[in-house]
Amino acid sequence: MKNFFVKSHGLGNDYIVLNSDEINFPLTEKNIRLICDVHFGIGSDGILLKIPSAKADFGLRIFNPDGSEAEKSGNGLRIFSKYLYDYLYTNKSKVFTIETAGGIVTSEVLEQKARKASLIKVDMGKAIFQSSLIPVAAETEECFDYPLEVDGKTFRINCVSVGNPHCVIITDRLDMDELMQYGPLLEKHPFFPNRINVQFAKVLSPSEVEILIWERGAGYTLASGSSSCAVAAAVIKKGLTSRDLIIKMQGGNLKVSINEDWDVRMSGEVKEISYGYISDELLNELEVK
Repeated sequence: MKNFFVKSHGLGNDYIVLNSDEINFPLTEKNIRLICDVHFGIGSDGILLKIPSAKADFGLRIFNPDGSEAEKSGNGLRIFSKYLYDYLYTNKSKVFTIETAGGIVTSEVLEQKARKASLIKVDMGKAIFQSSLIPVAAETEECFDYPLEVDGKTFRINCVSVGNPHCVIITDRLDMDELMQYGPLLEKHPFFPNRINVQFAKVLSPSEVEILIWERGAGYTLASGSSSCAVAAAVIKKGLTSRDLIIKMQGGNLKVSINEDWDVRMSGEVKEISYGYISDELLNELEVK
């Protein structure tokens, strides 16, 4: 199983899964960038690395395609959960825990197809609104309806952490050009010391919200689980929706529920794309430490 990989997607947001016990190269920034490159590598929106954990059933590190490390990823967690279940690491247990840099989560396989996990729910932890914990450089305790100027334009931002930081902008009109212009500027704005994930959100009804996503370290993406959770937390806190939502993205829909204690639960589909071994020719191009 040396250098074995699995590539799967959650609503078009795709990750490569590797096992730290089975690879013979380090995940340096250079190696991550090359493996994730769609032309020169396998191509993906990031890498999920299975590692040991002393606190949970499994450990997970999450890497963005630019080589940076993410604290948490909703789609990544569902993809990783499918990998653990399908490849028998869980002994077909349908409920298990995963330790991430953004905290420990509980994952549950809700549905199977041909003995493979197809629908997965993840308890994502609590939504956090305290500015210093997200973190954002706001002078207020919470960063809600906060004016932020970006390249001459002022946005009213709503910031939340679901284990990783998010900036939610609620709008009456979703505009892809606006996302592509301001997403990267917001992500790297000095107001956000650890950079930030950006979502433009339009409330369609008390139970549906449509969003566009600029993901920290990855750029525009078709879907994001943690972004869906952050948007749900923001619109619920503002009293715009119910606590049980469908978040609509270009890659598909996720269900997000948040209780009165701000515990976040997310469920959605996940599918395997391919599996195999990293070739010797690609391995020869990877950095060795």
